[in-house]
Amino acid sequence: MAYRILARKYRPQRFSHVVGQEHVTRTLLNALEQGRTAHGYIFSGHRGIGKTTIARILAMALNCRTAIGSSERPTAEPCGTCVSCEEIRNGNSVDMLEIDAATNRGIDEIRELRDAARYSPARDRYKIYLFDEAHQITDAAFNALLKTLEEPPDHVVFMMATTQPEDIPQTIRSRCQHFSFHAVKFNDIMDQLRQIAGQEKIAADDEALALLAEAGDGSMRDALSIMDQAIASAPLVDGSAKLETEQIRELMGTAPSPVFEQLMGSVHAAESAAVIERINRLIDAGNSPLQLARQIVRYLRNSLMAKLGGESTELLQISSDERARAARTAALFSEEDLTRFLQVMLRTFDDLNYRQEQRFHLELGLIKLVHLERLIPLEQILSSLPDASGSSGTPGPGSRPPAGGRRASAVGAAPGLNAAATANAPAVRDSSPPALASPPQPVAEPEQEQPSQPAPSPSLPAELEAVRQAIVAALEQANHATAAGLLSCAHWSVEPEGGIRVEAGMKKTMLGLTINAEASKIVRDALRATGSAQAIAIVPAEPRVDSMDGLTATPAAAPPFIAPRSGGIQAIALENPLVRQAQEIFRAEVRNVLDLRESSQPSSRGKR
Repeated sequence: MAYRILARKYRPQRFSHVVGQEHVTRTLLNALEQGRTAHGYIFSGHRGIGKTTIARILAMALNCRTAIGSSERPTAEPCGTCVSCEEIRNGNSVDMLEIDAATNRGIDEIRELRDAARYSPARDRYKIYLFDEAHQITDAAFNALLKTLEEPPDHVVFMMATTQPEDIPQTIRSRCQHFSFHAVKFNDIMDQLRQIAGQEKIAADDEALALLAEAGDGSMRDALSIMDQAIASAPLVDGSAKLETEQIRELMGTAPSPVFEQLMGSVHAAESAAVIERINRLIDAGNSPLQLARQIVRYLRNSLMAKLGGESTELLQISSDERARAARTAALFSEEDLTRFLQVMLRTFDDLNYRQEQRFHLELGLIKLVHLERLIPLEQILSSLPDASGSSGTPGPGSRPPAGGRRASAVGAAPGLNAAATANAPAVRDSSPPALASPPQPVAEPEQEQPSQPAPSPSLPAELEAVRQAIVAALEQANHATAAGLLSCAHWSVEPEGGIRVEAGMKKTMLGLTINAEASKIVRDALRATGSAQAIAIVPAEPRVDSMDGLTATPAAAPPFIAPRSGGIQAIALENPLVRQAQEIFRAEVRNVLDLRESSQPSSRGKR
C-alpha cells in the first residue's frame, strides 16, 4: 500500500476528533440532534484548520444510514461504518460532490450543477455539493446559483469552504449559515503532534515539537506537512526516526532563537559592529536575508507582547523557553523602543521582497535599530522647557531617566519642521555631534496680558475707554474670546450725534457670525452696566491698501494699541514673542504669514 502523508492519515473522521474548532462542532452536533440543519453553509478561515474536514464529517452525518440513538450511533456523530460513510470518506460517493471552484468557476458549470440539483439523490438522503475555494467563483456564476440557493429542493445541501469570505457576494452569504473557523492554538498543535509521534513510534523532545508547531503558524495541516518532511530527513535510532531541534532548524532554514536574543543585546549596547558581525555569520552559514528578516520581525513581536502582557500571556504562542527569551529581551527596552524596532524591521522585510541586494538592506535595517536606541521622544525634550507659568520644567531628582539609562541631550528640529506633525518624533540622544548636542536655551516668557483688563488706549476719552474695557471683560468672562479680541483691537469712536461706533477689521458676514445674538446681548448689558446712555454700533471697518506691500490694513485712525503696520504683517508676526520662542526652540524660519483678521482683499502673504 502506498504511503499516506500524516495530514491525510490522521484526518479526523468525527466531530470530536477535530482540534480547535469546538464552537463549530458543538453547533453542528446540536443542529443534527434537533433536526435543524440548514440548506447552505459557508466555512471560512485560515488554511489547514479543518474547513473541508468538517464539511465531509457533516456530509457523512447527514447521509449516515444508521439512526441516531441506536447502539451503533448513540449520538449525532456519523457511524463511520455504513456504506454512505465509507464512500464519502473515500471520496467516491455519487451523492456527495466535491467541486474545485478554482477550475469550475464559470457560469456554464454552475448552470449544469443547478440543473442536476433538481433531481433526487441516487441513493442517500441528501445530494450534497461542496465547493472548495468558493471565493474564486465568478459573480455571474454566483448570480446563476442565487435562486437555487434561496429556494433549494429539500434534498440538496450546499457547502462552501473558503479562505476569503469577503469575496463571496453578500446575497450568497445572507442565504447561508456562516461559520468562521479559528486558528489552532499552539498548545493544541503541540498535543496533536505529540500524540501522532507516539503512534508513529518517533522519538521527539518537546523543543523539536514546539519548533514544528510554531512553524505551523496556527495551521494543523502545515505543522503535519513539516513534520512529515522532518521525519523523512531525521536520523534513524534503533530503526525509528528521531527528531532533533538542530536538524529541524537546518531543514526549515531558520536560525536559532538565542542568536536573536544576542543580536538585540548588541542593539541595546549600541554595538553596531557586533550586530553586523552576528548577522554576517548567519548569512554566511546559508541563511536567507529574507528568512532572517522574517524571524527578527517575529522575535520583536514576541518581545513586544511579553512587554505588554508578561511572560505568561496568551498572546505568545511559543514554547516556554522562547517565552523566557522574549521576556529577557523585553526587559532591555521600553514599549516605545520595541514598537519603533518592529516598524523598522517590517519596512525592511517589505523592501527585501523587491530589492536586488537583500543583504545590504538587511544590514541597513539593523543599523537603524542601533540608531533608534539612541533616540528619545520629542515630548521629553519639550517637558524640560519653561512652561507658560515660568517654571523650568526640568526633571527633578525623582524623575524617571530616559529609556536605556543614558543621559539625554536634545537636538532642535530642522528648518521648516512642523512641530505639530513631529510631536511623536524622537530626537538624538548622547551620540549626536557636539555642535548639535547642546539643548536650546530657555526663552524669557512674555508678560501675559490679562484678558479681563484690556490695555488702556491713551488716545480714547476716559469714558469711552472705560466702556471698551467693560465690554471686552464681559465678553472674556462669558467665553467669547474671539469677539473680545476683535473688539479689543477695533477702532472705537464717538459719533457726532452721540452714539459709539466700533469699526472691526472683518467682513460683514464674518462679523455677524462673531458678534452673534448672544454676544450682542452681552455687549448691551455691559454698556448699561457702565451707566452710559449712548447707543453702540459695531460695523465693518473701511479697509485701505498699504502702499508699501499691498496688504490690507486697518483704518488710518486706528488707536495706538493696535500693532504698527510699518513693516507689514510679516514684521508683526516676527515681533510676536511666542513666534520668536518657537523659532529658537525649533531653529525654524517663518516663510508664510496669512492675515485672517481682514479678508476684504485676497489672502495676504509675506515672504522671507
